[in-house]
Order: sequence, then structure tokens, then C-alpha cells
Amino acid sequence: MATQDNVCTILPYFQIHDGKVDAFKELCERFIEKTKEESGCLYYGFSFEGNNAHCREGYKNADGLLAHLANVGALIEEALTISDLTRLEVHGTSEELQKL
Repeated sequence: MATQDNVCTILPYFQIHDGKVDAFKELCERFIEKTKEESGCLYYGFSFEGNNAHCREGYKNADGLLAHLANVGALIEEALTISDLTRLEVHGTSEELQKL
């Protein structure tokens, strides 16, 4: 049965600076802890391959995604001191994407 889909996903990809993988992984644990507080989050997790990291995250709607960004803003800034954002994908319905 089809349902109304307002889900928004965001997929950031990071190149972790040399020697900083352990520090980045520790930071990921802090991201996960803060995200557990969010009622709009459907799923959230990281995967790693060498110095590359990927976060797979989904939210009930654009409001959930925006709330997440506000919640983890300081951690994002910290992550970008030990990594480079190499790719960012955001997916959702056109209505939800307009809200972003």
C-alpha cells in the first residue's frame, strides 16, 4: 500500500585527514549520541573505508532534517577541522526539498 512519502535523506561523504581516523570515529559516537535525542530521525549511522567515511541518515521530513542540523552544528564544524566534505547528497520530495 502506498503511503505519503515526506522522508528526506542526507548523505555526506568525508575524506578524513591522515592520522585522524580514530579522532573522527570518536566524533561519530558523539554525533550518534546527540542524534538519539531527535524525534524526527528515522535512521543514522556511519561506515568507513580507510580514510573515507559516509553517513547514511534519514528524517521524517524537512523539519526533522533541519532540526538535526541545528542539533549537531557544532559537531559538524569540529568534523570539518579533521576531514573534508567531498560529496553531499540530499534526497526528498520536491515539496520537502523546497523547505530546505
